[in-house]
Amino acid sequence: MERTLDAKGRWRNRTVGFRVSEEEAKMIDRMVALSGLSKQEYILRKLMDWEVTVQGNPRVYKALKNQMQQIYGELKRLEVCSEENEELLQTIQMVAVTLNGMKEEPQHVESPEHP
Repeated sequence: MERTLDAKGRWRNRTVGFRVSEEEAKMIDRMVALSGLSKQEYILRKLMDWEVTVQGNPRVYKALKNQMQQIYGELKRLEVCSEENEELLQTIQMVAVTLNGMKEEPQHVESPEHP
């Protein structure tokens, strides 16, 4: 069993795992990439209801750029946005909030709520 100290000097030697759908995994990966955090840190913060603060860095910028390219491609393809595109709308909302937050000081970014 690997022992790792976190930033507060705690040993992190427990593993927690769970299963998700392919769509959920993709959404988690997108949200993690846009946050600039590690997947472990992002999921832990969300589970503990701690603030997720996005701080601009080259990795976040690249994730935003890639996501915007994908969104642009999808929007070009779509004529009408329907409920079936809820995942795309949530991603657009998160990217917009993140980009808006990068204009000033790092801000709290809320993830889109699932109905």
